[in-house]
Amino acid sequence: MTSRRDAFLARLAEHAAARPGATALDDGRRRLDYAGLLAELERRRARLATCGCRRVGLALDNGLEWALWDLALLAEERVAVPVPAFFHAAQRRHLVSAAGLDAWIGPGAEPLGFRAGRDPSIATRAAPILPALHPGTTRITFTSGTSAAPKGVCLDTEAVLTVATSLAEAIAPARIERHLGMLPLATLLENLGGLYLPLWLGAGVALPGAAELGWQGASGFDAATALAAIERYRPHSLILVPQQLQALVDAAPAAPAGLRLVAVGGARLAEPLLERALTAGWPVVEGYGLSECASVVCLNRPGETPRGVGRPLPHARIRIGDDGEVEVAGATMLGYLGEPPASSWHATGDLGRREGDALVLEGRRREVFVTAYGRNVDPQWVEGVLAIRPGIAQAMVHGEALTHNRALIVPAAAGLSDDVIDAEIAAANATLPDYARVGEWRRCAPFTVRNDQLTANGRLRRAAILAVHRDWLCGATADAPTHHNG
Repeated sequence: MTSRRDAFLARLAEHAAARPGATALDDGRRRLDYAGLLAELERRRARLATCGCRRVGLALDNGLEWALWDLALLAEERVAVPVPAFFHAAQRRHLVSAAGLDAWIGPGAEPLGFRAGRDPSIATRAAPILPALHPGTTRITFTSGTSAAPKGVCLDTEAVLTVATSLAEAIAPARIERHLGMLPLATLLENLGGLYLPLWLGAGVALPGAAELGWQGASGFDAATALAAIERYRPHSLILVPQQLQALVDAAPAAPAGLRLVAVGGARLAEPLLERALTAGWPVVEGYGLSECASVVCLNRPGETPRGVGRPLPHARIRIGDDGEVEVAGATMLGYLGEPPASSWHATGDLGRREGDALVLEGRRREVFVTAYGRNVDPQWVEGVLAIRPGIAQAMVHGEALTHNRALIVPAAAGLSDDVIDAEIAAANATLPDYARVGEWRRCAPFTVRNDQLTANGRLRRAAILAVHRDWLCGATADAPTHHNG
């Protein structure tokens, strides 16, 4: 039986034979057609074989180099470990040690114990301790999760490419010929949906660096720069997290010409933002997935009426447990690094229900709080309503055992007055039932990846934020700078 890896490589060869001059990869400085891609992959595979490395950290910016090394590692079935750019020194040391890396491609190798070898691009270290991996592991993606020490999710090539080919079937009506990578390739969602998927389709992939995409450091995003990149590369498809979509919709009165599919995932998409984007012509489809399930599980199909996070992809099976938790089977992880093997059904921690054949999410099992009046509230729902207000950049809502919900508010601009924020919260409250409304709020510094209060996909690290603001969120507020609404 042909493996997914062999089928993927055969597919690249078919594209090269049928359309050798068609663009495969382009990062704005260098372009490779499909014929050139095959030749370059053979050279990279030979270089990996020469250095003898088995577990390789990939720490490059988006571009041809990242894509080529990643594809070569996939072709050779060596263990690829993408390194998020925002990982600080301690997290990088943890990643190197936990995965037992013996090679590193990209800057920052020497402080981690790697030394230049015979290949100028591949730094190596001698005889590292090799922690046991789950059999078949060819990719370890470190989740940003809720703690400062990321967990390694072990995946095999079969699972990753199963999802990619399943996605190809789901988005076929969009006829994607050009994709622009807007997320870091170290993010599994972009790696799979923005590299493997377009190449499977025979499409071209534009991979400019983070700065050209509008990323500013670990968490800043400039919509004007991103729109200029979209104008330059004229893509048919993008993958975005909700914060990017909001910034782009705020900055563009109408969607850029040529877009056929804008897939949004990584965190919950507020319904008012989805409606606003669709009205402005952005062809948005919301999806749902997680690293433990090799990224995408469900997707609203192009051209269909949105329902929740969409129908399961062809490979995926979903069931709802007695407690409302969503469980997934299909292409799931082999297990966490250093932990027992995973079962065939993965308990996601998300609460959900069926709406026909679509999945509707109802919050995180550990995040839904119960007010003093016994009402269950999904904080992501309220935060999404708050964050679409022009004066509010970010919000975290807490109400466990409280008579009034409290919100930490990051203003959209430092100079905004309390009266403006009060008005924004009042406008949001007007759209919410009484038990979900914000009764008290307080300004706070931005939640960022750098301060460990935000994941790479834009999810709040609630435990970390709660640790910093516990006294105000959970206790008395008489001596705190607090504002009341309603």
